[in-house]
Amino acid sequence: MPTLAQRLESSTDFVIGVELVSTRGLLTETRAAKTQSFARDLAGYASADWVSITDNAGGNPMLSPLALGLPLKQAGRNVLIHLSCKDLNRNALESTAWLLGSEGLHNVLALSGDFAGAGVAGGSKPVFDTDSVGLLVLLGRMNAGLDVTRSPGTGTPVRLQPTQFFPGAVVNNFKLHENEQVPQLLKMERKIAAGARFIINQIGYDARKTHELLAWMSQRGHAGIPVIGNTFVLSGPAARVFHARRIPGVAISDELAALCERQAGGADKGKAFFLELAAKQVAIYRGLGYRGAYLGGVHTVADVERILQLERGFSPGDWRQFAREIRYSRSGEFFMYAEDEATGLANPAQRHPAYEASLRKRPANRNVTLSYRIAKMTHSAMFTPGKGLWKLGAGLCRRASNPAQGPALMHAVERAGKKMMFDCRDCGDCSLPDIAYLCPESQCEKNQRNGPCGGTSDGRCEHKEENECIWARAYDRLRYEGREEELLAHVPVIQDQALRGTSSWANTWLGKDHFSKKLFSKTP
Repeated sequence: MPTLAQRLESSTDFVIGVELVSTRGLLTETRAAKTQSFARDLAGYASADWVSITDNAGGNPMLSPLALGLPLKQAGRNVLIHLSCKDLNRNALESTAWLLGSEGLHNVLALSGDFAGAGVAGGSKPVFDTDSVGLLVLLGRMNAGLDVTRSPGTGTPVRLQPTQFFPGAVVNNFKLHENEQVPQLLKMERKIAAGARFIINQIGYDARKTHELLAWMSQRGHAGIPVIGNTFVLSGPAARVFHARRIPGVAISDELAALCERQAGGADKGKAFFLELAAKQVAIYRGLGYRGAYLGGVHTVADVERILQLERGFSPGDWRQFAREIRYSRSGEFFMYAEDEATGLANPAQRHPAYEASLRKRPANRNVTLSYRIAKMTHSAMFTPGKGLWKLGAGLCRRASNPAQGPALMHAVERAGKKMMFDCRDCGDCSLPDIAYLCPESQCEKNQRNGPCGGTSDGRCEHKEENECIWARAYDRLRYEGREEELLAHVPVIQDQALRGTSSWANTWLGKDHFSKKLFSKTP
């Protein structure tokens, strides 16, 4: 069987992936029998080009995807392992990656991950030592042959054998507001720059938004990146869960929720309708030029085959009518492009009128605060290399008894001022200038330093809905100044935990923080 990389990069085939959700407990558990049966059937199912295995989906503890992935790999199947940052620090991620590479499981979907859910004795502590961008950087460096220093005393460099990972990433293109949708797309660009070789989009049921993603990627020079369309097979219970926003980053409209409720009341609980809806989505993805479909919410090969059978039975142009049918946007939802009246899809040649008007006026908003203006001016005066207070600050720190802390009075002023203005946590590797002077440690539940996660709910944090996402707030600030395209222009940030408790001012002046590191190089 051709590898997933070969199917996506060396052919024009429309490929099919099937999601396999892990289970909690031993594989000998009775409750695991259905999952095992599905996995065994997928091992011999030729119409699936790969099997995708989740990693603690929803933040809940589950059996490792390796337990299901290894038998499938040994059966000759392409396996895509989800690897998320919510439960593992960077060392554990690297360790897991070595295991995957050693077992020949080269296809990896890099995820930041949902916020950690309940485990033994209550809620577990999330890790988020890095995010999906940082994980992609790590996998890229491992593919290049990771340089390590095995003997700290001698500093003897050792280059490890290169891995062969084929990494992918995800994007959520079904957001309600501009200040959460555009940052999602900008972060996808950072993922591609960090090494993502393919993209899978989030669950959604709006063909116009589905088209917008491809149009935007084409205009931004990413037309060569394979994009896989997410097709989740709904049911009455699943629709209720999605409508109640119980799955981070997934929402369905009132109209679709009501339709699902009506269909679920039928004799077959709506199964025929839901399978046909999924088949129509697959047809839309094929018609629009997506490279494949990702089938989730299915639990038997019979259901997968029924979806594909229905899709094969459609006429070549039927997808255009389906695209007009599957338009379940939410009230007030942001669209980047105007509607093409002839197709009901996006018109890439014209911005949506409301979006165009707002970019012209750029009105002030509640997120452009006085503290932001002060912080921006202060940073420019103190941390512009070679200008202002840069030389003075660097000189004071170099002459200090402890350069990592700088002069005692200076560090005391730094701590007090940043605590008052930003609720600073003294991490020593400051990302305030990366996020329009918003602190990711004190104001982001996942400490996201390379763009937003995909789990926001209408601009609010997935874990604490009373908090507006800091990346939405940062976007608003830069957008007011006409600089929204610069939101993620900074280098990928992998926070150096060794700097915690030291002076971030000193670390910037002395070139110790992430601003001075070249993460795409081979040298750690």
